[in-house]
Amino acid sequence: MTILITGIAGFIGSNTAKKLFERGDQIIGLDNFNDYYEPALKEKRISDFLAGHDFKVYRLDLADKAGLLKVFEENKIDKICHLAAQAGVRYSLTNPDVYLESNIIGTNNLLELARQHNIKDFVFASSSSVYGGNTKIPFSEADKVDYPISLYAATKKANELQAHVYHHLYGLNCFGLRFFTVYGPWGRPDMAYYKFTGNILNSQPIDVYNGGHHQRDFTYIDDIVSGIVSALANCSGYEIFNLGNNQPVELEYFISIIENKLNKKAIKNYLPLQSGEVIETYANIDKAKKVLGYEPQVGLEEGLDKFLTWYQQYYGK
Repeated sequence: MTILITGIAGFIGSNTAKKLFERGDQIIGLDNFNDYYEPALKEKRISDFLAGHDFKVYRLDLADKAGLLKVFEENKIDKICHLAAQAGVRYSLTNPDVYLESNIIGTNNLLELARQHNIKDFVFASSSSVYGGNTKIPFSEADKVDYPISLYAATKKANELQAHVYHHLYGLNCFGLRFFTVYGPWGRPDMAYYKFTGNILNSQPIDVYNGGHHQRDFTYIDDIVSGIVSALANCSGYEIFNLGNNQPVELEYFISIIENKLNKKAIKNYLPLQSGEVIETYANIDKAKKVLGYEPQVGLEEGLDKFLTWYQQYYGK
């Protein structure tokens, strides 16, 4: 198959591309290589991590509909794997416009072009952030998600609604995947675990919000990718799935694992809960197990060990 991957220079996009290459698929990549975090890392994912694979990469923004149309006209695309988005809860507090352009307009451009070019399978990234301040634990796909507490979360919920419209009106098969705190090698520098590692190694303080009492369902990248690949293979109708580890841990414990593996104590700067942040994420993954055969394989200590090994090699620490 020929699969269009948006956000191919991103953390999840590049790892998904690598897995699909290994099983013999053709990939068309799209990314705007923006400077939300270091563009050099995005370039390295393409040039180093995906080295040895022959594929096109279009450097354009999802809001550029004319540019997107050219991609669809130049290639026979069988499926769309839409992983591009403006990420980050805190960034959305100060830069709201880019979330609307990338996440809302960009997603609608893709759906409309899929309709026009008769591409029936559309797998897209949602987020655990859509659960907002829900207190029923663990989070289930059947739970109401009507009260997001960040603009980022609101745009991801909107993506689910946009996809449903195109499924209902035009018969597109749309699978939305709610990712839960993805981590691992080649990860995102804006994520807490990445920042913690760099600051601890450099003897700099780390910011610990809410007294370290956050709980997160940390999910290793390989497990997320297995869910994405299965969704691409099984996409039929309209469905939403949680892709998490089903084992939330408290932030203080998470930090202690990093400290132990680096054999170095963190200097902690305790701060109050930030606006837009949820206190706990915890995925019910029963539906993903049943429909996608999804089964997380990598435990937290093993996953962090893989990340820390990569980090120290990449940065020469």
